[in-house]
Amino acid sequence: MIRVLLFAIVFLIAIGGQLARAVEPSERLADPVLEARARTLSNELRCLVCQNQSIDESNADLAHDLRILLRQRLVAGDTNQQVLDYIAARYGMFVLLDPPFEPVTYLLWLTPALLVFGAGALLVIRAHHRRPERRLAALTQEEKTRASLLLGERG
Repeated sequence: MIRVLLFAIVFLIAIGGQLARAVEPSERLADPVLEARARTLSNELRCLVCQNQSIDESNADLAHDLRILLRQRLVAGDTNQQVLDYIAARYGMFVLLDPPFEPVTYLLWLTPALLVFGAGALLVIRAHHRRPERRLAALTQEEKTRASLLLGERG
């Protein structure tokens, strides 16, 4: 019973840790509308240190700096798109968790499709080269006759 209780506590702590945000109270804006915009935008920006977390989730110093910068731009009156454009111009398109489909990011967006297409084409080519008729076509007439005899076929 104690093991189950301990397991439940550890499980809840683990799940609760995933839901926790790294935004510190000192970073929060007094205006709830601006803070809500800041939280929405910070979920669209990648932590450049962690790379698989948004800046809202990351405890890295750079993520903290980006959260501060984002809030400063909102207080200055920038729109959401202006904030994202400003940060992307400063840190590169990689900072966006969902980068736009533009010439700069074509490789990023098209690589998965190209890899799947290439792998599929490779499998089709391999299957085509492994067909039995192709192997038999490479045999001489004497080898075909001998193979038929060995396989018990009458030719």
